[in-house]
Amino acid sequence: MLRSLRIRLLPPEADPRVDLSRAYALCDEITRDHSKSFYFSTAFLPAQKRRAIRALYAFCRTTDDMVDVLMRGEAETRHHLDTWRRASRLRSEEQENPVLAAWTAIRDAYRVPQQYVEELIDGCEMDLTIRRYETWSALRRYCYCVASTVGLISMCIIGLVDDSPERLEQSKAAAIELGVALQLTNILRDVGEDLQRGRIYLPQEDMRRFGYTEEDLAAGVIDDRFRALMRFEIARARELYARSLPAIAALKPDGRLAVAAAAMLYRDILDKIEENDYDVFTRRAHLTFAGKLRRMPRILWTVRQLSSR
Repeated sequence: MLRSLRIRLLPPEADPRVDLSRAYALCDEITRDHSKSFYFSTAFLPAQKRRAIRALYAFCRTTDDMVDVLMRGEAETRHHLDTWRRASRLRSEEQENPVLAAWTAIRDAYRVPQQYVEELIDGCEMDLTIRRYETWSALRRYCYCVASTVGLISMCIIGLVDDSPERLEQSKAAAIELGVALQLTNILRDVGEDLQRGRIYLPQEDMRRFGYTEEDLAAGVIDDRFRALMRFEIARARELYARSLPAIAALKPDGRLAVAAAAMLYRDILDKIEENDYDVFTRRAHLTFAGKLRRMPRILWTVRQLSSR
C-alpha cells in the first residue's frame, strides 16, 4: 500500500512525459481499489464523464493519502502538500505524476475553477493540525472543503440541464449540502478509525449536549448517551441529503442516475449504523454488492421522479 502510494506521489526522473491513457487507467484502478460504492455508482455514467469523475476521485484520494497514509511529520507533509498544490495549477503536458496529468487534463477540458481544487487541498491540510471541532459550524466548513468541493467539481463535469443563473445558484447550494451529507456520513461511520488517528470529528458542543465525554469515546462506550448523540447526527445527515435533491434534478440526464446512486447508497450507510446498534468502534457499516443491486430499483424510481419535476 505505502509502496504503491509513493510510486504515485514521487514523479519518475527519466521521462517527464506521461501517457494519458495509462494515467486514466491508473485513476480507474485507484477508484476501484479505494471506493467500491463510488466505482459502482460511476459505472452508470457515459464513458468520457466516467473517466473524468474517476480521475477526480484519484486526485482527491491521493491528496488525502498524503496526510492519512504516509504518516510523515507535519513539516514534511506540509511540504509535500505545497508541492502538490503548486503542481495542481500546471497544465497536463507539464505534469510528471500520472494522477496529476489525468486530473489536470480533465480540469481544463471541463473548465473546472481552480478555486475548488485549492479549497479541497485546504481541507486535507486542516487534518494536519486540527484534531477537534468545537462547533457544527466549524465542522461544516471542513466538510465543505473536503467534500462539497468535489460535488461542485462533479457538477462542472456532468453539466446542468440549463445555464440559467437561478438554476446554477440553486444547484450549487444543493451540491454543497450533498457534499456535507456525504462527509458527515463518513465521519459517523469512521468514528473508531478516526479515534485511532487521534481525531474526533464529532462536534464537542454536541458531545457535551448529550453528556458524552472523550474518555467515553476512547473506551468505546455505547450507551443511551452515545445512541442519542448518534441519532442526532444521523438526523442532521438525513436532512442534508433531503436538501441536496435539487442538485441531482438539475444535472444533465446522463449523470442523474450515477449521482443519485452515489448519494442514496451512501445515505443507506446511516441505516447500517443503526442496524449495528451504533457500534462504530468494532463494526464497519457498509453495503454489500448484492445490497447495492437490491436498492437500484428504488434509486431508479427516485431519478424518474426527479426528472419529471
